[in-house]
Amino acid sequence: MSFDYKKEYKEFYLPPKKPHIITIPAMNFVAVQGRGDPNDPNGEYQAAMELLYGIAFTIKMSYKGSHKMNGYFEYVVPPLEGLWHQEGVEGVDYAHKENFEWISMIHLPEFVTREEFDWAVQEATIKKKKDFSKVQFFHYDEGLCVQCMHVGSYDAEPETLAQMDTFAEVQGYALDFTETRRHHEIYLSDPRRTAPEKLKTVLRHPIRTK
Repeated sequence: MSFDYKKEYKEFYLPPKKPHIITIPAMNFVAVQGRGDPNDPNGEYQAAMELLYGIAFTIKMSYKGSHKMNGYFEYVVPPLEGLWHQEGVEGVDYAHKENFEWISMIHLPEFVTREEFDWAVQEATIKKKKDFSKVQFFHYDEGLCVQCMHVGSYDAEPETLAQMDTFAEVQGYALDFTETRRHHEIYLSDPRRTAPEKLKTVLRHPIRTK
């Protein structure tokens, strides 16, 4: 049976609907950075999706080819994630999505070294005849966060985020947004196939002790 990160690491991917404090360990991702409204059909975000999944599935299916990765195990590709930032804004302003600066990313299995990642980029470029130069091997040490499962539309997230921020404050923590610590979302539902009110999204905000 394929290893499923969502099932094996429920504390990261299937948290409760109530805010709680959690420390996230360092992880490696395939990532693409960009700007603009993610809903723009001709924008950078939609183009980034093709790049991310192109690399993710090149790695996942590598066992069928001649290139063997040391320590490879069959797995389910982890869900899409996103780090979101807007200049001059603490958190996110959903009324001005055109100002988003984002890092879109997918968690890499532990056996994927930088060398194996570089092989996957080269392999995908040849096989798919596409430019994958924007993808990055991204190491992210997220650390201390307040986290919650949000059920509902993306535009309804502010209510859940307000609950998270209030909870963190009451527990003695302060929000800790920086250039590297950002509003974080993990997408567990496919918006093309799921009603907006049923979308499941893991939300995280970086915090620090006061």
